[in-house]
Amino acid sequence: MQLSLLALVLVTVAEILLLGLLVIFFFRLRRSENVLSQLQANHEKLLARLHFNAELEQELVESFAQRQEELRQLDIRLEQRAADLRRLMEQAEGISRSPQFLREIIMNGRRKGRTVDQLARSTGLSADEVELILGNGSAG
Repeated sequence: MQLSLLALVLVTVAEILLLGLLVIFFFRLRRSENVLSQLQANHEKLLARLHFNAELEQELVESFAQRQEELRQLDIRLEQRAADLRRLMEQAEGISRSPQFLREIIMNGRRKGRTVDQLARSTGLSADEVELILGNGSAG
């Protein structure tokens, strides 16, 4: 009887220990499940951020390509304007060096009371050339 009582006590203690171990196992399992669900949630957040970043990068690339095209168009227009301005400058230089234009400048300057030296400096001619033009202008 004592042996069976001792066996019964040992089996009961063993069952209680196993039950305790089982409870500890379930608590650890629940904690592991919580950690796993947090990892999955973080993983989904990370994937959502990566997707958002990929879309943002795509928009930036498209915007960059659009800006590059706009810059190319502006560069073409700028080159055309520069060519037009060079052509106009050449025309203006040609007109400003024409004898009739120089004669008009000198005659108008003389009427305003400018000296021969002032007229020579403003037209880029020598004083003798200015006097020659003034001499021909008063005769004509």
